[in-house]
Order: sequence, then C-alpha cells, then structure tokens
Amino acid sequence: MPRPGLPKLIATDLDGTLVRSDDTVSEFTHEVLDRVRAAGIPIVGATGRGPRLAELTRNDIRAADFLVMAGGGRVVDQSDPAGPAVLRDERLPGEVLAGVIADLEAQVGPLTVMVEALDSPDSPLWGDYDPAWRYPDRFEQRARAECLQGEVIKAFARTVDHDVDALLAAARQIVSPERASITQAGLGFVEICPPGVDKATGLMVVAEALGVDRAEVLVFGDMPNDIPMFEWAGWGRVAVSNAHPSVRRLADEVTLRNDDDGVAVYLDRLLSR
Repeated sequence: MPRPGLPKLIATDLDGTLVRSDDTVSEFTHEVLDRVRAAGIPIVGATGRGPRLAELTRNDIRAADFLVMAGGGRVVDQSDPAGPAVLRDERLPGEVLAGVIADLEAQVGPLTVMVEALDSPDSPLWGDYDPAWRYPDRFEQRARAECLQGEVIKAFARTVDHDVDALLAAARQIVSPERASITQAGLGFVEICPPGVDKATGLMVVAEALGVDRAEVLVFGDMPNDIPMFEWAGWGRVAVSNAHPSVRRLADEVTLRNDDDGVAVYLDRLLSR
C-alpha cells in the first residue's frame, strides 16, 4: 500500500505526455516510474494505441501493471504471473461503422477512412490512402467495403475541409454516443470507437479489479481523448504544458512538457514530499 497522502493508482497517457517528440522515453522517466511501483502504487499506461502496438507500448512504459489501449476498448492486466490477461475487448460492427460514416459524409463531405481491425503485432491499418497519416509503414490500402466486412477495434477519419477539432465537434452533433464514441488524439484524424469506450471506462475496469476508488486515482494527459479520465479521476488531473487547451482547462495542475519529462518530474516531486 502507498503511504498516506499518495494516490493509490496512477494512469498516464503515452504519446505527447510520457513519450517525447522523438518517440523515446527517458531513462529518468523509467527510473521514476520504477520508484512509483516500489512505493506500492500500480501504474496504468492509458493510450489510444491499439493492441497491435502492445510490444511498443510495453517498451515505452515498462513499469505498467495494466494497459488501457485502443482508447479504452482493450484493457490488459500485465501483473498476472501466468501472462497478460485481457480484461476488456470491445469491437464495433462493420455495418454500424458504415452507417456512422455515411451519416458523417452526408453532413461534412467525403472522408478519408482507415480502420484498425487486427490485433496481431504491427498489423497494418486498412483503408483510404491519406498523405497526412504519419505511419505509412503500418498501412495497407483497401476498398472501404472490404474494410467494413467485419468488426473493427476503431476507425480514423479525416476531411480536408475541416480542422480536426471542428470535425470532432460536428461528428458529435451527428452521431449519438449510443452508436459510437468519437474523439481525437492529436493525429489530425477523429477516432471512432465502440459506444461506451473511452479511457475513463477502460480505467474503471482497472480500478474495479484493484478495489480502488476514483477519488484515489491520479491521471496525466495531453489530448481530448484524455478528457474522460480527467473528468473521472478524483485525486488529481495533471496536464503536460504542451497539452490541448481543452485538457489544460480541466487540469488541477500543469507540469512540464513531454519533451522535458513533465510526468516524471511531477512524480519525482510527489514521492519526495
């Protein structure tokens, strides 16, 4: 158990928060997270990355006891001696996604759409080629009808006619949360997830497994997909200084930017109190 005055669970976003702009995590950050665990506080990596990037995610947050992936749709307990145990695995039926996309395009115009359907290591996204996508080495161009034949973990969508925040606002007006959960994580695309899926509901699965109350949870983040866990966590909500304005407004505190190891600096000071 952690000593009095410390949270009982800590969750942090990865890209833009824990991970630096050069896609690395400092040894200082790894060392501080190891000390957090040694103090009796479980650590959760909460990320939009899908399960196909599980190995990369484990390397970026080696101290994590749990992973909340795919924006909350996949929750993995890594503390089991028998091996990682999947506690949550949500999918969106292709026909539901097809209807969501049709409704969006009727209002905002043609969309570039990519789907994440596979969870084997480094599997590609499928869909429409878009030069704005940052990771072309993990992409395979396929017809939309083929992409929507089965269930998907989530989808990414973009239009050149809308800034991503404007597209997100429009999408949330068009698509009810009962059909799909829509957010954005800083990639320039909105992300379409199964209904009820966000980082807060994923983190709730972890908290319930550990018997931890939301009032005992500290979270770190930088983008709108972190907002649900900022609204849910009660011990503290900390934004890195490079965070999206909507996240900074919800934060109790603002730490240094990701490139200056803001999460680790905050936790180092917390442990030293």
